[in-house]
Amino acid sequence: MSLSPPKQRIKAKRAKRLVVLCAGLLCFQGVYGQGIDRYADDAVQRLSAYLQIDTINPPGNESRGVAYLAGLLEEAGINYETAESAPGRGNLWARISGVSKDGKPKKPTLVLLHHIDVVPANRQFWSFEPLSGDVKDGFIYGRGAIDTKGLGIAQLQAFLALAASGQTLNRDVLLLATADEEAGGFYGAGWLIENRSELFTDVGYVLNEGGSGRAFGDRVAVLVEVTQKVPLWLRLTATGRPGHGSAPQMQTSVTRLIRGLKRVSETEFPVRVIDPVATMFEGLAPYQTAAGQPAVPNIREAVNDTNYLLGLKLKNPGGHALLRNTCSITTLEGSSKINVVPAEAHAELDCRLLPDQDPEAFMQQLIDIINDRHISIEKIMGFTPAVSRTDTPLFEALKEVADEVYSANVIPTVAGGFTDSHFFRDLGITSYGYSPFAFAPGEFAGVHGNDERLAVEQLRRGVKTYYRLLQKFTVAR
Repeated sequence: MSLSPPKQRIKAKRAKRLVVLCAGLLCFQGVYGQGIDRYADDAVQRLSAYLQIDTINPPGNESRGVAYLAGLLEEAGINYETAESAPGRGNLWARISGVSKDGKPKKPTLVLLHHIDVVPANRQFWSFEPLSGDVKDGFIYGRGAIDTKGLGIAQLQAFLALAASGQTLNRDVLLLATADEEAGGFYGAGWLIENRSELFTDVGYVLNEGGSGRAFGDRVAVLVEVTQKVPLWLRLTATGRPGHGSAPQMQTSVTRLIRGLKRVSETEFPVRVIDPVATMFEGLAPYQTAAGQPAVPNIREAVNDTNYLLGLKLKNPGGHALLRNTCSITTLEGSSKINVVPAEAHAELDCRLLPDQDPEAFMQQLIDIINDRHISIEKIMGFTPAVSRTDTPLFEALKEVADEVYSANVIPTVAGGFTDSHFFRDLGITSYGYSPFAFAPGEFAGVHGNDERLAVEQLRRGVKTYYRLLQKFTVAR
């Protein structure tokens, strides 16, 4: 699929340089101590304002969010650039430059990535206005609070604190806010990679959404996403003879489509436990057991028990989905008039494949399951699989911070959904899904659901945690 969108508009802004009145270790101590508290406190109001900006996708209008973030960077004296991949589809980036040391080149650049767009919200099912940004009862309310404007503000505040500290960095740090992730990222991260490839020449690492801390009773496990199921979005088209609704036919495009979809919906694709999933289940088991939750340390044996698989599907459909390929029927389209039998009927499937699966072979499998030559299958979108290694300096830094902040272990995980990380993994760039928050059971439920919110203390602590990570990984020693 081409990443080239309609007519583009690119603009660059230069902000006045920050005057740093302190230097070296003295400034570092100031920001790390009382200074970082100010950045953490400011994050609350900044997230509230960010949530009030309508960047619901479709249509996105991410340039509204870009204008807000640009204002904060300009206020701090940070240079930034922006680019629109299409009218209203804005992207922004800002850089803190590192230096070479002892004649050695700078270390690979670290990217802090979040997406500006958010999914729609139905006010009828929310107990507050989805774009209110209200701060009350210890929470910040609004669509995008977790996915991913909250993460974006935590990254921004830690980034600003790092810039203000005056510390010498061993690598560049690139703050990146993009459009369109919720619809595939082709007007955001994907577009930038194709059209502004020079931004990523020296990038070695990306920190993006996809993982976070999870609380199990009084214990926390930090989940870091290293790979994800591969989306394969398909459009089914059934054909038949059109006619009048008053004269039912033996078969029509609609009846053919219904029969084919029924066969897909009743298919349980084979279980396959890939290594990252087995590691994830094994790593989570002690935490679940301590919290009185069902836990299976050896998932490879457990999947042989059909009762276990059924229970997992009922109680933890997300975990169950990591064990096999899946397809969800999400859209249906038939006649535009009630008394007309259409010549064509359509459906769309959101299929997610395990990272080691062949998409073309899977599509052929669906053709065999549907078994109707009058139904064609078209690929709308599909990505390539990739896994990020964990034997890296950044992963070690993540483990150290998790231990220091939460006394927690880091567990590599597999995401059932997709993020923009796949664009960077395709380039050979190590990408981790990481959030500095630690969610209690139920706190994560608002993501793509109702009443999305982020605890004020989560955000404050998240800013400090992210800053600690940046210190550990980017400050020259």
